[in-house]
Amino acid sequence: MKRKLQSIISSLPTIIAFLIILIAWHLLTVTEKVPSYMLPSPKSVLEALYADIDLIYRHLNITLQEAFYGLGIGISLGFIMALFMDSCNVLYKAIYPVMIITQTIPTVAIAPILVLWMGFEMEPKIALVALTTFFPITVGLLDGYRSVDKDQINLMRSMGANRWKIFCHVKFPSALPYFFAGLKISVSYAVVGAVVSEWLGGFEGLGVYLTRVRKAYAYDRMFAVIIVIVVISLLLMGLVNIIRKLLMPWEKFAKNNE
Repeated sequence: MKRKLQSIISSLPTIIAFLIILIAWHLLTVTEKVPSYMLPSPKSVLEALYADIDLIYRHLNITLQEAFYGLGIGISLGFIMALFMDSCNVLYKAIYPVMIITQTIPTVAIAPILVLWMGFEMEPKIALVALTTFFPITVGLLDGYRSVDKDQINLMRSMGANRWKIFCHVKFPSALPYFFAGLKISVSYAVVGAVVSEWLGGFEGLGVYLTRVRKAYAYDRMFAVIIVIVVISLLLMGLVNIIRKLLMPWEKFAKNNE
């Protein structure tokens, strides 16, 4: 009971902040300080969301498919890349700067090129999501592998452990917190990356829907989709936290002992 009360109290600042934003938004629209065609009221946004919920759901289904496929590829590439770069220092020095440079290229610049190469179907969207999500995973895992205490590795070697056993029993468990930190960033990147790629070319998805309502000047529907994207991203980040707690139960015991 005490922990639940503490959890509620700790979340109060966030709730209050959201309430302040909503009240300010409502007052700006009611007092007409900002014209409705520039900033629709919260009520009109909710009405637009309710009116187009079936259509939004259909487009959301496509966007989530692209996000999950791309995220899966990004995670796989991140694991492989981090493993090779950790095992070979020359490879790390050669590839890491290139990875940093690739992240400085804007997503909106890459998306049209991928659409030109792969067409307007799912493939370029999945490729863009994979490109934007593998970097946080790779960097997180690399930081985790390199954070391992060298004395632990030397102890394992003195006990006759080979490189694979050292990885499974020491390096990988130490890298899990870093991996989940990167994954939390990647899941939000996945949805946003899919929407951006759809915005620049496609037939279905939230990005396509956003383009259509923007051209129709239906900003209430545009805000409704933005809210859906935010909610989905927050839910995915919450799911990552749940998976982290399930796969890392020792963190809970460590906190309880503090």
